[in-house]
Amino acid sequence: MKLEKYSFGTGDRFGHQGKAQLDAMKKAKEAGVEIAIVWNKSHREHLIVGTSPDDVRKEADEAVSSSNWSGAYYVDADHIGLSNVDDFLESSDFFTLDVADFIGEKADENEIEAFVEKYSEYCGQLLIDGITTPLEVTVEKIRKIAEKYLVAVNQAAKIYQYIETRKGRDNFVTEVSMDETAEPQTPEELLFILAALGDKAVPVQTIAPKFTGRFNKGVDYQGDVEQFNREFNDDVCVIKYSVSAFNLPANLKLSVHSGSDKFSIYRGIRKAIEQHNAGVHVKTAGTSWLEELIGLAESGERSLELVKDIYERAYSRFDELCAPYSDVIDIDRNLLPSSDEFRKWNGLQVANSIRHDATCSDYDLNVRQLLHVGYKVAAEFGETYLQALKDHNDIVGKHVCNNLFDKHITPLFL
Repeated sequence: MKLEKYSFGTGDRFGHQGKAQLDAMKKAKEAGVEIAIVWNKSHREHLIVGTSPDDVRKEADEAVSSSNWSGAYYVDADHIGLSNVDDFLESSDFFTLDVADFIGEKADENEIEAFVEKYSEYCGQLLIDGITTPLEVTVEKIRKIAEKYLVAVNQAAKIYQYIETRKGRDNFVTEVSMDETAEPQTPEELLFILAALGDKAVPVQTIAPKFTGRFNKGVDYQGDVEQFNREFNDDVCVIKYSVSAFNLPANLKLSVHSGSDKFSIYRGIRKAIEQHNAGVHVKTAGTSWLEELIGLAESGERSLELVKDIYERAYSRFDELCAPYSDVIDIDRNLLPSSDEFRKWNGLQVANSIRHDATCSDYDLNVRQLLHVGYKVAAEFGETYLQALKDHNDIVGKHVCNNLFDKHITPLFL
């Protein structure tokens, strides 16, 4: 199973936006760009919403069938490990192996020594096409990389092998995720991580490193954009080099996690993939859930009151909802409107506070982030929330589709 050059991870918290998300990919195809759609949902999200991996497969298949979609599509077991992969084996054909928790755990000394000896031939100034300055490789650097990452790579290999024994080789796409860690990986680190994955015969088709800057949920990139652009470009070049050097899949590409709404770095990503004829995978989980709230707010009456009810509960349960996402949100609690104040707003004001448009005076990134992590509250409304989505399917679906196509796909690919 070979992942296409361009692919988009479209999270869908409540499983009602599959067709609208696919419509965005259809618009891209009509504009001349083929993008594989990957419906992704993590174990944590399933627990919170009360869904199962089978629900995602059903949503994907039904969306494809009803839309007469002839392009590629996948169902991603997002951020899984050995403890929870079993639930996803039957329904998923894309597995994101999350091994970030194993970074920094030191491997056996003999394994480290063997790795250093094998790759010491790369010591010196390593010229990689497309990177302006040579990589400086030393024995000590290789040793530190091995000490920091070999256990994580070994864990990725264990998960991959476990899946392979149950699904069969070449019947799924493998992604390795190392982004949920404190420090970004340097090009040198990425190079030898890929070497280690090649040693372990993990046919990784996409890898998610940690980049410089903050990739907070649902808001723009925070950091030095030019530095990110250099890192992304250099990582693309390292991947291209590693494919031939370490016998990795020819279609190996970078994956940008929490890629939704990172408007300021889209230009740099596009420049790099065009310049080097490279692919990219972008994950946008959570974006569609916020578009649902925008559509419901604009619909007025009871659906608007439902959005206000969700905000009120989220506001009162701030600590509980934010704790699991503390590393990927920055909310100034003192700047959040009170529940009483939020209730006074009309539908357009509520929608504008959530909609990611920094030029709008009503936009409130604190409100947006709180609601982004507050989907647990909507899940607790159960059928009341789901029925609202059904009742206002047209306006909600329009927002979901347009958001993906206009704000994400167009600046990245068109």
